Amino acid sequence: MSATRYRRFLKLCEEWPRDENKKSRDLGTFLRQRVAAAFREGENTQIADTEKCDQTYESLARINANTYKQRFPRMRDTSFTGVTAEECKLILSAGQQSDDEKKSLWKTLTERFSSKSPEDIPEKAPEK
Repeated sequence: MSATRYRRFLKLCEEWPRDENKKSRDLGTFLRQRVAAAFREGENTQIADTEKCDQTYESLARINANTYKQRFPRMRDTSFTGVTAEECKLILSAGQQSDDEKKSLWKTLTERFSSKSPEDIPEKAPEK
């Protein structure tokens, strides 16, 4: 049975997308490392808790198949910040600071949720 579980996890690792721009922060890379650590002996690895192993596989397979995204579709493609999923992915993948990140958090939030223009918002005085 361990051989079957090992092959299922390997197939899941092959199907799981990998984002080369994220390097060590990529979920696909992390998954591959965890599978390698859990199955050190490959198909001959003895699994102590087979139920937990099967449960983990099923959960990861549902995430990979976008089960919950299809079951619970989003009404809009943006979050409360107004950033689309593509913009968010671009920001996270690139690891570069956007113009919003270069601003202070307070200024960014007040600009987003205020009806005033950014020029009308006074700068916060530096603390002493």
